[in-house]
Amino acid sequence: MATPARNNHASSVQIQEPRTRSPLPPSPIAFKEQQGRPPPTTQQTITGKLFRNLFKGLLFSQLTLTSLLVIVLTIRGLILASSHHFHPKKWYPPLLASVAVSGVASLTWQCIFIYNPSRAVRATFWLSPILTCSVGILLVLIGSAVDAGVGAVFVLFAITQSLYGCWITPRLEYTDKILSLSTAFPPPRTREVVTLSIVISVVYSGFLVTGIGGATSTRTNLDLLFISVILIGLAWTMQVLKNAQQVAISRARYVNFAHGEDMDAWSALHVTVKHLIGSICIGSTLVPVIVLIRGSIRSVNLMSGSSDEVMYSGADCFSSLANKVVTCGNRWGFVHVGTYDKGFVEASSDTWLKFRSVNGLEKVIDSDLSSSLCFLSAVSVGSVSSLTAGIWMLLIHKDYALEVTLYAFIIGYFTGMVALAWLQACVSAYYVAYSEDPHSMRFDGTIPQCIHRLQMLRAHRDNRERERQEIDESP
Repeated sequence: MATPARNNHASSVQIQEPRTRSPLPPSPIAFKEQQGRPPPTTQQTITGKLFRNLFKGLLFSQLTLTSLLVIVLTIRGLILASSHHFHPKKWYPPLLASVAVSGVASLTWQCIFIYNPSRAVRATFWLSPILTCSVGILLVLIGSAVDAGVGAVFVLFAITQSLYGCWITPRLEYTDKILSLSTAFPPPRTREVVTLSIVISVVYSGFLVTGIGGATSTRTNLDLLFISVILIGLAWTMQVLKNAQQVAISRARYVNFAHGEDMDAWSALHVTVKHLIGSICIGSTLVPVIVLIRGSIRSVNLMSGSSDEVMYSGADCFSSLANKVVTCGNRWGFVHVGTYDKGFVEASSDTWLKFRSVNGLEKVIDSDLSSSLCFLSAVSVGSVSSLTAGIWMLLIHKDYALEVTLYAFIIGYFTGMVALAWLQACVSAYYVAYSEDPHSMRFDGTIPQCIHRLQMLRAHRDNRERERQEIDESP
């Protein structure tokens, strides 16, 4: 992938020299390139192997059954379309066009991140609310009460994004710097891996759209179930595709950060697909659930405050639960999955314990904005895709506008998420490599300065809280 032309932070940082050689012992990197097998120290337990094979089998079974279902629904839909007043020529073109637009938008978005990370970071946090709000307004214009209700949800989501963007403004400078450091010299052939992932996403999504159209043509209760099954399969498959890319690129990037060696991203992807799909499928199932649980717990903690003793003790309990849950599955565990062929739960636990072993690093990880950045970027791509389909449907066939707009948003969101997985992989590899050797000469003072700043802010808040308590207790 091309070196960013305007990367202001990378030029002065030793870690980013791609051809340096570390005096450290040879890396356990991983798999021997000739055999593609893990080193003996990383052999899995029988239970771990069983679960990996089970989830790998589930993935391929799901792909096979979903493909058969889509083919049957497509053929049935084309045969019965005329008898159920379904118009394939009006339904398919807008949605298929939006799928293609999502691929183009994803490629464009990641190119912006490559060549100007600083502007891309700031653009994401103001462009995503605008595009989301535009989708909401479009749905309101359709006219029905249901459409207006869904549109109101999108507008509310856009307002939430705007408030969040204001809240995290002080952290944007650090986010810009860490992204610039971690993505300055992507592994060789990263562009091919990312492009292939986007193409697979677009082609597979277009294929599933034909099945959704076939089910829509008859609109029975059973067809609604079929559509739900197809969308759930799409979500899980896209998660696996994203995380396979993340494992491969984070592995190659970790090797450079930790040992100063170069690794080809295409070779890393080959080993990943051949040997690690089971662990990736487990992680693709656990991480979204754990992120949802942990996000809910953190929201409860923010709302509880500390004024009420019962609420405070409850928030403390929730915090302990969140700290335990995150060790069972987190996205940073994918780095150890790729590098050491660990099971996903073991990799997540080991990675998080490494973060906790470095004073203050866990707080930095918790405040990291790379996942929010990728999420809002995916929302932006989904919004562009849904606007393409929604405006088209609004002009030619209003009855289909809501469903087609929502399908386009979902597909665009997942395609955008896959497109920026490489960025999240580079950031994850940077943090994991730092946690294992924070005193390495390959790292500059970016993370230590952030740790110091967070500690100062925490001390300032504690002092203010103590002063407030003293005032409350005084007669």
